[in-house]
Amino acid sequence: MNNITAVCVYAASSTKIDKIYFEVAEMLGALLAQNKIRLINGAGCIGLMCATADAVLTNGGEVTGVTPSFMVEQGWHHKELTELIEVEHMHERKQRMAALSDAVIALPGGCGTLEELLEIITWKQLGLYLNPIVILNIKGYFDPLLKMLERSIDENFMRPQHGNIWQVAETPEEALHLIYNAPLWDASIRKYAAI
Repeated sequence: MNNITAVCVYAASSTKIDKIYFEVAEMLGALLAQNKIRLINGAGCIGLMCATADAVLTNGGEVTGVTPSFMVEQGWHHKELTELIEVEHMHERKQRMAALSDAVIALPGGCGTLEELLEIITWKQLGLYLNPIVILNIKGYFDPLLKMLERSIDENFMRPQHGNIWQVAETPEEALHLIYNAPLWDASIRKYAAI
C-alpha cells in the first residue's frame, strides 16, 4: 500500500458546468480530508478547483495552493487556503505541484487540466514522476482522451507498457483506492520511452 500524504488534483476553473462535477469534486475533497491527505492544487478561487479545496477545508483538512504571481495580481487565487505558494510562472507552478504530491488525480477540465494531465503522463513515461496518476472519469468525460491514448498505443506512438502509466476511476472512492494500491513506477521505464 502506497504512503499517500498529499495528492495533486487537476481540475476545471469553469463555473458553468454540470452540477454533478461539483458534487464529485466536493466528495473527493471530503475523502481527502477524512484520510488526512493534503490537497495540492492550483489555488483557484472558482470552479472545481475551489469546490475541492473548500470541501477539504470544511472537513478539517489542509490545502496547499500553488499559483503564479500574475494570477495573484488578478485576484484569481483562493484566499483561505492553509498555504499559498506564489511562483514566477506556469511551468514552475506545475513542477512544484508535482514535487509536493504523492499522487495525481485529474477531475474533468478544459485545456489547462488536459495539458497538466498529459504533461504528468509524459513525465511518468520518462521516469521523472513515479507516483500514481488517476483519471476520475465522471460521466465519461475523459472517454475521447482515453480512446486517443489507446490509439497512440495501437499505432505504436507509445509502447503497450505505457498504458499502465495511468489508472481510471469512476468514483472518488475508487480514485483513492487506486492511488493507495497502484504499483509504483520504475524509473528504468524511461528506456522504453522511445519506440
